[in-house]
Amino acid sequence: MIKDYFRIGFNNLRRRKLRSWLTMIGIFIGIAAVVSLISLGQGLQSAVTAQFATLSTDKLTIQNAGTGMGPPGSTVVDKLNEHDLDLIEDVAGVDMVIPRLLRMVKLEYNDAAKFTFATSILKEKEKADLAYEAMGLKTGEGRLIYSGDSGKVVLGKDLVKKSVFDKEVKVGKSIKIQGQEFEVVGILKKSGNFQVNGIVLLMEDDLKNILDLDDEYDLIVAQVEEPKEIREVAERIEKAFRSDRNIGEDDDDDFAVETPLEAVGAVTDIINSVNVVVVGIALISLLVGGIGIANTMYTSVLERKKEIGTMKAIGAKNSDVLMLFLIESGLLGLVGGIVGVLIGVGLSFGAASAANSALGLKIIAVEINYALVFSAIMFSFLIGIFSGLVPSVQASKLRPVDALRG
Repeated sequence: MIKDYFRIGFNNLRRRKLRSWLTMIGIFIGIAAVVSLISLGQGLQSAVTAQFATLSTDKLTIQNAGTGMGPPGSTVVDKLNEHDLDLIEDVAGVDMVIPRLLRMVKLEYNDAAKFTFATSILKEKEKADLAYEAMGLKTGEGRLIYSGDSGKVVLGKDLVKKSVFDKEVKVGKSIKIQGQEFEVVGILKKSGNFQVNGIVLLMEDDLKNILDLDDEYDLIVAQVEEPKEIREVAERIEKAFRSDRNIGEDDDDDFAVETPLEAVGAVTDIINSVNVVVVGIALISLLVGGIGIANTMYTSVLERKKEIGTMKAIGAKNSDVLMLFLIESGLLGLVGGIVGVLIGVGLSFGAASAANSALGLKIIAVEINYALVFSAIMFSFLIGIFSGLVPSVQASKLRPVDALRG
Protein backbone atom coordinates (compact mmCIF):
# COMPACT_ATOMS: atom_id res chain seq x y z
CA MET A 1 0.00 0.00 0.00
CA ILE A 2 2.79 2.48 0.90
CA LYS A 3 4.50 1.63 -2.38
CA ASP A 4 1.30 2.53 -4.24
CA TYR A 5 1.07 5.83 -2.38
CA PHE A 6 4.62 6.74 -3.46
CA ARG A 7 3.89 5.73 -7.06
CA ILE A 8 0.68 7.78 -7.21
CA GLY A 9 2.36 10.76 -5.50
CA PHE A 10 5.30 10.66 -7.88
CA ASN A 11 3.00 10.50 -10.91
CA ASN A 12 1.03 13.50 -9.60
CA LEU A 13 4.26 15.53 -9.34
CA ARG A 14 5.26 14.51 -12.86
CA ARG A 15 1.96 15.83 -14.22
CA ARG A 16 2.75 19.24 -12.72
CA LYS A 17 6.47 19.41 -13.61
CA LEU A 18 6.91 23.19 -13.83
CA ARG A 19 5.03 23.90 -10.61
CA SER A 20 6.91 21.13 -8.80
CA TRP A 21 10.34 22.42 -9.87
CA LEU A 22 9.47 26.00 -8.96
CA THR A 23 8.23 24.82 -5.57
CA MET A 24 11.52 23.05 -4.86
CA ILE A 25 13.79 26.03 -5.62
CA GLY A 26 13.96 27.08 -1.97
CA ILE A 27 14.91 23.53 -0.98
CA PHE A 28 17.58 23.43 -3.72
CA ILE A 29 19.21 26.62 -2.48
CA GLY A 30 19.15 25.72 1.20
CA ILE A 31 20.51 22.19 0.84
CA ALA A 32 23.09 23.22 -1.78
CA ALA A 33 24.37 26.00 0.49
CA VAL A 34 24.74 23.68 3.49
CA VAL A 35 26.42 20.84 1.59
CA SER A 36 28.78 22.96 -0.54
CA LEU A 37 30.01 25.41 2.09
CA ILE A 38 30.33 22.90 4.93
CA SER A 39 32.15 20.44 2.63
CA LEU A 40 34.55 23.20 1.57
CA GLY A 41 34.92 24.34 5.19
CA GLN A 42 35.81 20.85 6.39
CA GLY A 43 38.26 20.41 3.53
CA LEU A 44 39.91 23.76 4.30
CA GLN A 45 40.05 22.90 8.00
CA SER A 46 41.75 19.59 7.23
CA ALA A 47 44.23 21.32 4.90
CA VAL A 48 45.11 23.95 7.51
CA THR A 49 45.45 21.33 10.24
CA ALA A 50 47.68 19.24 7.99
CA GLN A 51 49.90 22.24 7.30
CA PHE A 52 50.29 23.01 10.99
CA ALA A 53 50.96 19.34 11.66
CA THR A 54 54.06 19.57 9.45
CA LEU A 55 55.47 22.29 11.69
CA SER A 56 57.54 21.47 14.73
CA THR A 57 55.58 21.27 17.96
CA ASP A 58 58.50 22.54 20.03
CA LYS A 59 58.27 26.24 19.17
CA LEU A 60 56.47 29.15 20.82
CA THR A 61 55.79 32.57 19.33
CA ILE A 62 55.89 35.58 21.65
CA GLN A 63 54.73 39.05 20.67
CA ASN A 64 53.21 42.16 22.17
CA ALA A 65 49.52 42.90 21.71
CA GLY A 66 48.73 44.26 18.24
CA THR A 67 46.52 47.16 17.21
CA GLY A 68 45.07 45.87 13.95
CA MET A 69 45.16 43.37 11.12
CA GLY A 70 48.52 42.25 9.76
CA PRO A 71 51.31 39.68 10.10
CA PRO A 72 52.38 38.74 13.67
CA GLY A 73 54.04 41.67 15.45
CA SER A 74 53.63 44.11 12.55
CA THR A 75 50.82 46.11 14.17
CA VAL A 76 52.43 46.35 17.60
CA VAL A 77 53.08 49.83 18.99
CA ASP A 78 55.35 48.83 21.91
CA LYS A 79 57.95 46.47 20.47
CA LEU A 80 59.80 43.66 22.19
CA ASN A 81 63.44 44.36 23.07
CA GLU A 82 66.70 42.81 24.31
CA HIS A 83 65.36 42.82 27.86
CA ASP A 84 62.40 40.67 26.81
CA LEU A 85 64.78 38.42 24.89
CA ASP A 86 66.92 37.85 28.00
CA LEU A 87 63.78 37.26 30.07
CA ILE A 88 62.64 34.45 27.76
CA GLU A 89 66.13 32.89 27.60
CA ASP A 90 66.17 32.60 31.41
CA VAL A 91 62.86 30.68 31.54
CA ALA A 92 63.30 27.01 32.46
CA GLY A 93 62.66 24.70 29.51
CA VAL A 94 63.63 27.21 26.79
CA ASP A 95 66.42 25.86 24.57
CA MET A 96 66.92 28.72 22.10
CA VAL A 97 65.31 32.09 21.26
CA ILE A 98 65.20 33.83 17.89
CA PRO A 99 64.26 37.53 17.71
CA ARG A 100 62.69 38.60 14.42
CA LEU A 101 61.76 41.83 12.71
CA LEU A 102 58.79 42.05 10.34
CA ARG A 103 58.43 45.41 8.63
CA MET A 104 56.85 47.03 5.61
CA VAL A 105 59.43 48.02 2.99
CA LYS A 106 59.45 49.57 -0.47
CA LEU A 107 60.74 47.42 -3.35
CA GLU A 108 61.84 48.95 -6.65
CA TYR A 109 62.65 47.09 -9.85
CA ASN A 110 62.39 47.97 -13.53
CA ASP A 111 61.23 51.52 -12.61
CA ALA A 112 58.24 50.07 -10.75
CA ALA A 113 57.61 50.02 -7.00
CA LYS A 114 55.73 47.81 -4.54
CA PHE A 115 55.30 47.79 -0.77
CA THR A 116 55.53 44.45 1.03
CA PHE A 117 56.75 42.87 4.27
CA ALA A 118 60.39 42.04 4.97
CA THR A 119 61.63 39.77 7.76
CA SER A 120 65.07 39.45 9.33
CA ILE A 121 67.40 36.44 9.41
CA LEU A 122 70.07 36.08 12.13
CA LYS A 123 73.77 35.52 11.41
CA GLU A 124 74.06 32.34 13.49
CA LYS A 125 73.41 29.38 11.17
CA GLU A 126 71.63 27.36 13.86
CA LYS A 127 69.22 30.21 14.57
CA ALA A 128 68.76 30.96 10.86
CA ASP A 129 67.87 27.31 10.19
CA LEU A 130 65.43 27.36 13.08
CA ALA A 131 63.75 30.48 11.65
CA TYR A 132 63.46 28.85 8.22
CA GLU A 133 62.02 25.71 9.81
CA ALA A 134 59.53 27.69 11.92
CA MET A 135 58.25 29.49 8.79
CA GLY A 136 58.43 26.36 6.62
CA LEU A 137 60.59 28.10 4.00
CA LYS A 138 62.34 26.36 1.11
CA THR A 139 63.78 27.79 -2.10
CA GLY A 140 62.51 26.93 -5.55
CA GLU A 141 65.42 28.73 -7.17
CA GLY A 142 68.81 29.80 -5.80
CA ARG A 143 69.54 29.50 -2.07
CA LEU A 144 68.69 30.85 1.36
CA ILE A 145 70.82 33.51 3.08
CA TYR A 146 73.18 33.05 6.02
CA SER A 147 76.05 34.85 7.76
CA GLY A 148 78.17 36.77 5.27
CA ASP A 149 75.23 37.42 2.93
CA SER A 150 74.97 41.14 3.66
CA GLY A 151 73.47 42.92 0.67
CA LYS A 152 71.67 39.79 -0.52
CA VAL A 153 67.95 38.90 -0.34
CA VAL A 154 65.51 36.06 -0.93
CA LEU A 155 62.10 36.89 -2.44
CA GLY A 156 58.69 35.26 -2.09
CA LYS A 157 57.30 33.58 -5.21
CA ASP A 158 54.62 36.21 -5.84
CA LEU A 159 57.17 39.06 -5.92
CA VAL A 160 59.08 37.75 -8.95
CA LYS A 161 56.11 37.54 -11.32
CA LYS A 162 56.13 39.72 -14.43
CA SER A 163 52.80 41.24 -13.37
CA VAL A 164 54.40 42.86 -10.30
CA PHE A 165 57.21 44.91 -11.86
CA ASP A 166 56.32 44.46 -15.58
CA LYS A 167 59.38 42.25 -15.77
CA GLU A 168 60.18 38.90 -14.14
CA VAL A 169 62.72 39.05 -11.31
CA LYS A 170 65.39 36.36 -11.58
CA VAL A 171 68.18 35.08 -9.33
CA GLY A 172 71.28 37.23 -9.77
CA LYS A 173 69.36 40.42 -10.52
CA SER A 174 69.53 43.53 -8.30
CA ILE A 175 66.48 45.00 -6.59
CA LYS A 176 66.17 48.15 -4.50
CA ILE A 177 64.80 47.98 -0.95
CA GLN A 178 64.20 51.34 0.72
CA GLY A 179 66.43 52.88 -1.92
CA GLN A 180 69.38 50.51 -1.38
CA GLU A 181 70.41 47.85 -3.88
CA PHE A 182 70.39 44.15 -2.96
CA GLU A 183 71.24 41.06 -4.99
CA VAL A 184 68.52 38.41 -5.34
CA VAL A 185 70.14 35.07 -4.44
CA GLY A 186 67.03 32.96 -3.91
CA ILE A 187 63.32 32.66 -4.71
CA LEU A 188 61.06 30.79 -2.29
CA LYS A 189 58.86 27.88 -3.29
CA LYS A 190 55.16 28.62 -3.68
CA SER A 191 53.50 28.37 -0.27
CA GLY A 192 49.95 27.98 0.93
CA ASN A 193 50.62 31.04 3.13
CA PHE A 194 49.89 34.26 1.24
CA GLN A 195 52.20 36.28 3.49
CA VAL A 196 55.14 33.97 2.76
CA ASN A 197 54.57 34.27 -0.99
CA GLY A 198 54.96 38.04 -0.75
CA ILE A 199 57.78 38.31 1.78
CA VAL A 200 61.39 39.51 1.53
CA LEU A 201 64.17 37.82 3.56
CA LEU A 202 67.31 39.75 4.41
CA MET A 203 69.94 39.72 7.14
CA GLU A 204 68.98 41.38 10.42
CA ASP A 205 71.76 44.00 10.23
CA ASP A 206 70.66 44.97 6.71
CA LEU A 207 67.02 45.41 7.74
CA LYS A 208 68.00 47.43 10.81
CA ASN A 209 70.27 49.58 8.69
CA ILE A 210 67.78 50.47 5.94
CA LEU A 211 65.03 51.18 8.49
CA ASP A 212 67.30 52.82 11.08
CA LEU A 213 66.24 50.45 13.89
CA ASP A 214 67.99 49.74 17.17
CA ASP A 215 66.76 47.77 20.19
CA GLU A 216 63.41 46.43 19.07
CA TYR A 217 61.83 43.22 17.75
CA ASP A 218 58.38 42.40 16.38
CA LEU A 219 58.24 38.83 17.64
CA ILE A 220 60.39 36.19 19.30
CA VAL A 221 60.40 32.47 18.50
CA ALA A 222 61.36 30.22 21.42
CA GLN A 223 62.33 26.58 20.97
CA VAL A 224 61.61 24.42 24.00
CA GLU A 225 63.75 21.54 25.20
CA GLU A 226 60.88 19.04 25.58
CA PRO A 227 57.96 19.33 23.10
CA LYS A 228 55.61 17.54 25.52
CA GLU A 229 56.18 20.37 28.03
CA ILE A 230 55.44 23.19 25.59
CA ARG A 231 52.28 24.31 27.39
CA GLU A 232 54.11 24.40 30.75
CA VAL A 233 56.96 26.44 29.23
CA ALA A 234 54.42 28.84 27.69
CA GLU A 235 52.84 29.34 31.13
CA ARG A 236 56.27 30.05 32.65
CA ILE A 237 56.97 32.68 29.99
CA GLU A 238 53.56 34.26 30.60
CA LYS A 239 54.24 34.33 34.35
CA ALA A 240 57.69 35.89 33.79
CA PHE A 241 56.24 38.62 31.55
CA ARG A 242 53.41 39.43 33.99
CA SER A 243 55.87 39.69 36.86
CA ASP A 244 58.31 41.81 34.85
CA ARG A 245 55.57 44.17 33.60
CA ASN A 246 53.61 44.26 36.89
CA ILE A 247 50.44 42.89 35.30
CA GLY A 248 47.84 41.79 37.85
CA GLU A 249 45.68 38.66 37.61
CA ASP A 250 42.61 40.73 36.66
CA ASP A 251 44.46 42.91 34.14
CA ASP A 252 44.61 42.26 30.40
CA ASP A 253 47.95 40.99 29.10
CA ASP A 254 49.82 43.30 26.71
CA PHE A 255 51.59 40.31 25.15
CA ALA A 256 50.74 36.91 23.67
CA VAL A 257 52.43 33.50 23.85
CA GLU A 258 51.12 31.18 21.16
CA THR A 259 51.65 27.47 20.51
CA PRO A 260 51.05 25.76 17.12
CA LEU A 261 48.01 23.96 18.56
CA GLU A 262 46.46 27.27 19.59
CA ALA A 263 46.93 28.58 16.06
CA VAL A 264 45.09 25.52 14.70
CA GLY A 265 42.35 26.03 17.28
CA ALA A 266 41.92 29.67 16.23
CA VAL A 267 41.51 28.69 12.56
CA THR A 268 39.08 25.91 13.49
CA ASP A 269 36.97 28.32 15.56
CA ILE A 270 36.75 30.74 12.62
CA ILE A 271 35.68 27.99 10.19
CA ASN A 272 33.11 26.66 12.67
CA SER A 273 31.70 30.17 13.12
CA VAL A 274 31.35 30.54 9.35
CA ASN A 275 29.59 27.15 9.19
CA VAL A 276 27.09 28.27 11.84
CA VAL A 277 26.28 31.38 9.79
CA VAL A 278 25.93 29.25 6.63
CA VAL A 279 23.53 26.86 8.34
CA GLY A 280 21.49 29.83 9.61
CA ILE A 281 21.18 31.27 6.09
CA ALA A 282 20.31 27.83 4.70
CA LEU A 283 17.57 27.36 7.30
CA ILE A 284 15.95 30.59 6.12
CA SER A 285 16.03 29.27 2.56
CA LEU A 286 14.53 25.97 3.70
CA LEU A 287 11.78 27.85 5.52
CA VAL A 288 10.95 29.67 2.29
CA GLY A 289 11.00 26.32 0.49
CA GLY A 290 8.65 24.86 3.09
CA ILE A 291 6.21 27.73 2.62
CA GLY A 292 6.34 27.09 -1.12
CA ILE A 293 5.49 23.41 -0.59
CA ALA A 294 2.59 24.32 1.70
CA ASN A 295 1.25 26.77 -0.90
CA THR A 296 1.55 24.18 -3.67
CA MET A 297 -0.25 21.56 -1.60
CA TYR A 298 -3.09 23.97 -0.75
CA THR A 299 -3.49 24.69 -4.46
CA SER A 300 -3.37 20.97 -5.23
CA VAL A 301 -6.18 20.25 -2.76
CA LEU A 302 -8.38 22.92 -4.38
CA GLU A 303 -7.66 21.65 -7.89
CA ARG A 304 -8.19 17.98 -7.03
CA LYS A 305 -11.40 18.11 -5.02
CA LYS A 306 -13.26 15.94 -7.52
CA GLU A 307 -10.39 13.43 -7.50
CA ILE A 308 -10.56 13.30 -3.70
CA GLY A 309 -14.35 12.90 -3.85
CA THR A 310 -14.04 10.03 -6.34
CA MET A 311 -11.43 8.29 -4.13
CA LYS A 312 -13.70 8.51 -1.11
CA ALA A 313 -16.76 7.44 -3.11
CA ILE A 314 -15.06 4.16 -4.07
CA GLY A 315 -13.99 3.43 -0.49
CA ALA A 316 -10.86 5.45 0.32
CA LYS A 317 -10.58 6.39 4.00
CA ASN A 318 -9.58 9.74 5.44
CA SER A 319 -6.25 8.17 6.45
CA ASP A 320 -5.64 7.05 2.84
CA VAL A 321 -6.14 10.58 1.49
CA LEU A 322 -4.04 12.03 4.30
CA MET A 323 -1.21 9.58 3.62
CA LEU A 324 -1.32 10.22 -0.15
CA PHE A 325 -1.01 14.00 0.21
CA LEU A 326 1.64 13.75 2.94
CA ILE A 327 3.77 11.48 0.77
CA GLU A 328 3.32 13.84 -2.16
CA SER A 329 4.51 16.83 -0.12
CA GLY A 330 7.33 14.72 1.33
CA LEU A 331 8.44 13.78 -2.20
CA LEU A 332 8.69 17.48 -3.06
CA GLY A 333 11.10 17.91 -0.16
CA LEU A 334 12.95 14.65 -0.90
CA VAL A 335 13.56 15.40 -4.58
CA GLY A 336 14.49 18.97 -3.68
CA GLY A 337 16.99 17.64 -1.13
CA ILE A 338 18.58 15.16 -3.56
CA VAL A 339 18.94 17.77 -6.30
CA GLY A 340 20.23 20.29 -3.73
CA VAL A 341 22.90 17.83 -2.59
CA LEU A 342 24.00 17.21 -6.19
CA ILE A 343 24.18 20.96 -6.82
CA GLY A 344 26.06 21.49 -3.55
CA VAL A 345 28.65 18.79 -4.33
CA GLY A 346 29.14 20.22 -7.81
CA LEU A 347 29.59 23.74 -6.44
CA SER A 348 32.10 22.45 -3.87
CA PHE A 349 34.36 20.82 -6.44
CA GLY A 350 33.97 23.74 -8.84
CA ALA A 351 34.89 26.35 -6.20
CA ALA A 352 37.83 24.28 -4.90
CA SER A 353 39.16 23.76 -8.42
CA ALA A 354 38.87 27.47 -9.26
CA ALA A 355 40.56 28.52 -6.01
CA ASN A 356 43.41 26.04 -6.42
CA SER A 357 43.95 27.15 -10.01
CA ALA A 358 44.07 30.80 -8.95
CA LEU A 359 46.53 30.04 -6.13
CA GLY A 360 48.60 27.63 -8.17
CA LEU A 361 48.37 25.14 -5.29
CA LYS A 362 46.24 22.18 -4.31
CA ILE A 363 45.58 23.45 -0.81
CA ILE A 364 41.76 23.46 -0.80
CA ALA A 365 40.16 20.04 -0.87
CA VAL A 366 36.52 18.98 -0.71
CA GLU A 367 35.50 16.57 2.03
CA ILE A 368 32.06 15.08 1.48
CA ASN A 369 30.50 14.22 4.80
CA TYR A 370 28.10 11.40 3.94
CA ALA A 371 26.34 11.69 7.29
CA LEU A 372 25.71 15.36 6.45
CA VAL A 373 24.42 14.43 2.97
CA PHE A 374 22.03 11.79 4.34
CA SER A 375 20.86 14.13 7.12
CA ALA A 376 20.26 16.97 4.64
CA ILE A 377 18.13 14.74 2.40
CA MET A 378 16.13 13.36 5.31
CA PHE A 379 15.67 16.85 6.75
CA SER A 380 14.33 18.15 3.44
CA PHE A 381 11.96 15.15 3.28
CA LEU A 382 10.67 15.98 6.76
CA ILE A 383 10.37 19.67 5.81
CA GLY A 384 8.18 18.59 2.91
CA ILE A 385 5.94 16.40 5.11
CA PHE A 386 5.63 19.07 7.80
CA SER A 387 4.86 21.78 5.25
CA GLY A 388 2.15 19.65 3.64
CA LEU A 389 0.59 18.51 6.92
CA VAL A 390 -2.16 21.13 7.18
CA PRO A 391 -3.24 20.92 3.50
CA SER A 392 -3.20 17.11 3.73
CA VAL A 393 -5.43 17.13 6.81
CA GLN A 394 -7.73 19.54 5.02
CA ALA A 395 -7.93 17.18 2.02
CA SER A 396 -8.63 14.13 4.19
CA LYS A 397 -11.57 15.85 5.91
CA LEU A 398 -13.40 16.76 2.71
CA ARG A 399 -16.80 15.09 2.45
CA PRO A 400 -17.35 13.11 -0.76
CA VAL A 401 -20.49 15.05 -1.69
CA ASP A 402 -18.81 18.45 -1.23
CA ALA A 403 -15.67 17.28 -3.05
CA LEU A 404 -17.55 15.92 -6.06
CA ARG A 405 -19.60 19.12 -6.27
CA GLY A 406 -16.20 20.96 -6.58
